[in-house]
Amino acid sequence: MLLKEECKVLNETEEKEQYETHRDLVTGEESSIWPQTKKTFSQKTSYEALTKSSFTPFHCEKSFNERGNLNVHTGVHTGGKPFTCQHCGISFTGRGNLNSHMRVHTGEKPFTCQQCGKRLSWKGSLIYHMRVHTGEKPFPCQQCGKTFTQKGNLNRHMRIHNGDKPYTCQQCGKRFSWKGNLSYHMRVHTGERPFTCQQCGISFTQKGNLDSHLRIHTGDKPYTCPECGKSFGQHGSLRFHMRVHTVEKPYTCQQCGISFDQNLNLKAHMRIHTGEKPYFSVERVSITREALKST
Repeated sequence: MLLKEECKVLNETEEKEQYETHRDLVTGEESSIWPQTKKTFSQKTSYEALTKSSFTPFHCEKSFNERGNLNVHTGVHTGGKPFTCQHCGISFTGRGNLNSHMRVHTGEKPFTCQQCGKRLSWKGSLIYHMRVHTGEKPFPCQQCGKTFTQKGNLNRHMRIHNGDKPYTCQQCGKRFSWKGNLSYHMRVHTGERPFTCQQCGISFTQKGNLDSHLRIHTGDKPYTCPECGKSFGQHGSLRFHMRVHTVEKPYTCQQCGISFDQNLNLKAHMRIHTGEKPYFSVERVSITREALKST
């Protein structure tokens, strides 16, 4: 329809030429008047067609079937957020957004997964959850090919490639790519170790570290070498072991060029150059003590 494609609902600050362009779409007697912008139409049906077809804000040309939806959308441009949550004070452009937000406080979960019965608060959450069952990952990284179920996860992943580190520690200035890493880092300053082993009492800053530690007690070794079948409790231990098969030696002495598979071995080697001798002979210590007693 001509009106749907070309007419605009212009706000009260529209320029004169915009008004004239709109008015010229319909010629003849000015019998019907647009209540807010004083636009006129030759026939009542033209006026009704405009009011019932589509409303388009001149900011972005987006169209809506209902004027109420236009009013809500206009808040995106004006910054107006008249609907405020009485629990936490967050404001929204539309009542529907507020109603959706209220589920954070009420715990309501009206959307149910038909495959596993899990209930979720928002339709978008259900859509994302369904990809667990379908395996769909529609957001691929153009640099490494890794795929993701959500665009937000892809955006966070991209920081690996572009080096973006938007989260900064206010105490030491160290920067991080992810908010979670900053939260973990802050425990270095606060000393907080909220994850405690119930068997030996050792505490950790991250749950992953606790889970890894627990394998000492359980004997679980989930990481298996694909070359020889040897199993390990820590993923890092498997990585070190794999160098036996790959002959990878990433730790190189800067003084003589000899390479090692582990940093620990490089440090031990460096004592040849530094002359450091941190370990004493027990026999020598005993002789020295006897000599001191005899003096």
